[in-house]
Amino acid sequence: MFEIQQLDHLVLRARDCQALVDFYCEVLGMKVERTVESVGLVQLRAGASLIDIVDSNGVLGRRRGEPPDSNNGANLDHFCLRIEPFDAEAIRSHLESHGVDTGDVQTVYGAEGYGPSIYLDDPEGNTVELKGPSG
Repeated sequence: MFEIQQLDHLVLRARDCQALVDFYCEVLGMKVERTVESVGLVQLRAGASLIDIVDSNGVLGRRRGEPPDSNNGANLDHFCLRIEPFDAEAIRSHLESHGVDTGDVQTVYGAEGYGPSIYLDDPEGNTVELKGPSG
């Protein structure tokens, strides 16, 4: 058998790829790792994982049908990024300086147990959870 070790990658279909790339790089500090323009793919490094941004009108994006509805979160409820350090005030201040609204800090159970989390939405309506350490 096998054991799951961590999130490898997730794929977000986007109507405006550049807006998502800018958000994840400029606001959350990710870096572009690889771009494959021929299929409409940009891969962002998120720690040990990747977030793939695919153009909903590109080769990969059309495999799932119509472009995502921004009011529907692109067929994704949310995904969680484990972050450190978790200074709620600094995080909220940083996000607000980029025009990003956040909810209250919540205590949420995740892969490492209970810990603090802040939820926000990216430009395509996908909900992102920023999760701190357990304890």
